[in-house]
Amino acid sequence: MRIGPHVLRNNLFVAPMAGVTDRPFRQLCKRFGAGMAVSEMVASNSLLWGSEKTRRRANHEGEPDPISVQIAGADPKMMAEAASYNVGEGAQIIDINMGCPAKKICNVMAGSALLKDEPLVGRILESVVRAVDVPVTLKFRTGWDQHNKNALTVARIAEQSGIQLLSIHGRTRACGYTGHAEYDTIAAVKRATRLTVIANGDINSPQKAKYVLDYTGADGVMIGRAAQGRPWIFREIEHYLKTGTHLPPPLVTEIHQVLIAHLHDLYAFYGADTGVKIARKHISWYTKGLAGSASFRHAMNQLQSTEEQLSAVNRFFEQQAQLHEHLRYEEELAA
Repeated sequence: MRIGPHVLRNNLFVAPMAGVTDRPFRQLCKRFGAGMAVSEMVASNSLLWGSEKTRRRANHEGEPDPISVQIAGADPKMMAEAASYNVGEGAQIIDINMGCPAKKICNVMAGSALLKDEPLVGRILESVVRAVDVPVTLKFRTGWDQHNKNALTVARIAEQSGIQLLSIHGRTRACGYTGHAEYDTIAAVKRATRLTVIANGDINSPQKAKYVLDYTGADGVMIGRAAQGRPWIFREIEHYLKTGTHLPPPLVTEIHQVLIAHLHDLYAFYGADTGVKIARKHISWYTKGLAGSASFRHAMNQLQSTEEQLSAVNRFFEQQAQLHEHLRYEEELAA
């Protein structure tokens, strides 16, 4: 797959997720096989560019190409300036957010709220495309609500504006993240446009990825929540699409190793105090479904230092290894 001059490893994308797709997470997903990872949303308001949060979100040091930065806002001029600024900071692709359903974003008429104003959509897209000499992509939803689906119109505006790739979440803004994603609209957009189309929404397994690709005719898939605590999902999907066979799930020892490395990256990236807080949700995701994980996660959220956090994680996975060894011994006896 190609986006402008950039040739991707495959057609698997990491969805931009606020508070999740920071540099450590993007690098991890790319190591496990994602062809592309889009940054967390960066505000178009220039007053925020110097803030610690924005500078951290614009930090791509050591990240494999291509670097895609998502910008959000509702003013064409400010969006153009934000795009130009981020290209100056190293962005190789600019992604425009018209998909975020969060109230604080929609209340300022940004994110998916823009879908209610099609002329403004056109002005923003044209302004950003004119402002930069790198590919511009668009992420959006199927519409505002079930009675106001306008993805086909938005796709046509995007194509006329010079957008090079569309990623579509198969829900309306009103749906948020509830219910089931629908893929008929994505399929209709793919049939109606010459642009590259990436399908997003409820893709949580290799089989589902193949189903969505086959059903919609999309050129690729975008995975968000299913990659939280499970970055190897990209390895699994890539293998399944190539061979039609499933990789075995990761051993507990590999999960342990990946988590510990991820924690060290978070501490280095955010600093110890913030890193510990950010790490809690990742630890929760990695350990979900493992024996005793609920009580472990509750205790984990009380810990305040990196040393305590690492020690607790190591103890938990040592217990998992002992449990696994005990079960294997019982199976051998039974045989």
